[in-house]
Amino acid sequence: MGLLWDKLSDDVAGIFAATWTTTDGQVVPDPKDIRLGSNDAIRLDATILYADLAESTNLVDNYQPTFAAEIYKAYLHCAANSIRQMGGEIVSYDGDRIMAVYIGDSKNSNAAKSALRINGVVSALINPALIKQYGEGSYQLRQAVGIDTSPVLVARTGVRGDNDLVWVGRAANYAAKLCSYRSSGNASIITSDVYSRLNDEAKLDEKTGRSMWTLLSSSYNGITLYGSSWYTHNF
Repeated sequence: MGLLWDKLSDDVAGIFAATWTTTDGQVVPDPKDIRLGSNDAIRLDATILYADLAESTNLVDNYQPTFAAEIYKAYLHCAANSIRQMGGEIVSYDGDRIMAVYIGDSKNSNAAKSALRINGVVSALINPALIKQYGEGSYQLRQAVGIDTSPVLVARTGVRGDNDLVWVGRAANYAAKLCSYRSSGNASIITSDVYSRLNDEAKLDEKTGRSMWTLLSSSYNGITLYGSSWYTHNF
């Protein structure tokens, strides 16, 4: 066998054989907080948000690369600022989407408020700016935000000089999958575990008292889902 093959064989055997050491975390960790090459991990109760640019394949297939880059930059810039405003920690940019983590007593409400803000900047800022720059009938950005909450395990993987954290748990997986449940009426999708923990400010319209979230007819792996077409602007 080759030298690299032998090394990888030993590495994999070591990963499977080593005992895990986990600690309970109170803050979102940095990669340096967890040892590389060990089965060390931090356990968090976290709410995870994925903000995803919809129909990006159509965008890159049918528009100039510079225009597609403008859409990516505008969306990711506005989404990132909306996330940070509500206390979310951005842990990954993955092509056309962002992953963010919220912790603390208000993590679910803060994540939901971020989703409504992201929908707001798309609906009331980015798309009008596209019309102003490129005219009526120009490209209109569509997006989705998925949110779930659960315990997660945070570990570190990769190689020295090129490594990152991996987020393992239901919330990390489900939040990404929920973006595919976007419809014309719902850009923000949350699980019932998130919905049941929302405060009134994140759940009800302040003017009418109506719920901003609608029970969806579809579910994911038996988990009830709620969607919202509402958005917040001028924040």
